[in-house]
Amino acid sequence: MSTAAYRATTGDHSIRPGFWRAPISRAGFRELGFALSGLPVAILGFSVVVTLFSTGLGLAVTMLGLPVLALLTIAGRGFGAAERFRIRTMLDLDLPDPREVTARREGVWGAITARLADPVGWKGALYQFVMFPWAILSFALSTVFFTVGWALLLFPAYQWVFGRYTDWDGYRVANWTDSHGVHHVYDLTSPFQIAGVSLIGLLLVLLTPQLVHALNGANRLAARALLAGR
Repeated sequence: MSTAAYRATTGDHSIRPGFWRAPISRAGFRELGFALSGLPVAILGFSVVVTLFSTGLGLAVTMLGLPVLALLTIAGRGFGAAERFRIRTMLDLDLPDPREVTARREGVWGAITARLADPVGWKGALYQFVMFPWAILSFALSTVFFTVGWALLLFPAYQWVFGRYTDWDGYRVANWTDSHGVHHVYDLTSPFQIAGVSLIGLLLVLLTPQLVHALNGANRLAARALLAGR
């Protein structure tokens, strides 16, 4: 299957930037923004879904549990729509919206039973539950790689601060006293050491978009399975 046919079939219209341009590309920052914004969204979605599900299940012995579970499917649809919007705008993956719920019977209980039988709402709630740990992992790894990478890459621009405003000769990476009472200090001062730190940062900066794209790939797969329209 050609690339164009694949994109038409899957709804993925993204064009990934090259390896060297990815860290400063618009697509790279959108993917990073998706990973970082996913944590607060996941916290809210997970909290709502777990609260409604546990409350509805606890009240299932009475008729009061059914409206709560119906509200859970409504929330699942709402969070699913919000996630499809995030994926569409930040990952360039266009997922079709599901059909609206149709009540087969009139009245309040007809609407409640229609919601309880809504697979889209249940799958939207399931997405919020199963993807919560992944959102934490994606946020943590993306934040660490991005901040550490750029901090190390730009180290030559600010390394002079440590020698001027502290009692260190340079950035201090080790400071200990061995069992013989000898004090050891290791500061980064030479041009080769500073350049080495910057090169490590460059490697992390270049790898960060690849890592973030791989992490977001799990969201793409889960969204296709649970959030695409039916």
